[in-house]
Amino acid sequence: MTTLRHRILPVLTILLAILIIWHIAVVYLNMPFARDQATRAGQQLSFAELLPQTFAQERPVLPAPHQIIAELWDKTVNKAITSKRSLVYHAGITLSATLLGFAIGTVLGILLAVAIVHNRAMDRSVMPWIIASQTIPIIAVAPMIIVVLNSIGISGLLPKALISTYLSFFPIVVGMVKGLRSPESIQLDLMHTYHAAPSQIFWKLRWPSALPYLFTSLKIAVAISLVGAIVGELPTGAVAGLGARLLSGSYYGQTVQIWAALFMAAAVAAILVSVVGIAHTAVLKRMGERP
Repeated sequence: MTTLRHRILPVLTILLAILIIWHIAVVYLNMPFARDQATRAGQQLSFAELLPQTFAQERPVLPAPHQIIAELWDKTVNKAITSKRSLVYHAGITLSATLLGFAIGTVLGILLAVAIVHNRAMDRSVMPWIIASQTIPIIAVAPMIIVVLNSIGISGLLPKALISTYLSFFPIVVGMVKGLRSPESIQLDLMHTYHAAPSQIFWKLRWPSALPYLFTSLKIAVAISLVGAIVGELPTGAVAGLGARLLSGSYYGQTVQIWAALFMAAAVAAILVSVVGIAHTAVLKRMGERP
């Protein structure tokens, strides 16, 4: 009963509020088209007669929730996974670039953080540039990366993965630097008292202290890696991937398709963050800490 009151009920309340606002927005945004169509047909329909039409338009300004659910069901359950009309197929294409970029970003972020913590020159010279790199909009960086790599014969998965890397390494660097510096002075002094080598201080004190920070950063990084992969598909004119579905939907005014792809991307991001969260809990449990 306590779980229902404190966890499930607040979520359901927010969900209900979103659905109510959404349906009101559907009526408001789609009503002008329905009224215009009725006028062109020489009909004078009342609001009550026009209302059902706002929820059943083929290309609405804002799709109704049931239209998006129907599109998701059709493109995930009714289509074979290997079909190019399947959202599962397109999600798999985007996911491959996401995971590769996330892996590269994780390794790069950890190595940079270790170097920054153990080298004062790296801290003063590299860290400001890392922060400055994130002030450049990714939509401006993505085409440059694609063009440069294509000019040297690199195309396909790697350019999209590098865009994901560009976005994902930053939270990992920041989180790991904070984590590696989290041990208190008294703990470091104790290690020095025991004549611990720098490698022992790192593996026995700094690294365990940094793991909670690392996993928190990984949750952010894996979600933003997905964004990077989708953005990377936009300037290439890709024919596969969730970004390609967004592009084709915008070209042909298929707003239901666009929203279905967005919801699919959100579902993939939620799954990835959940997997990182499960790994976080397992690692902390093995370390004897509470997650």
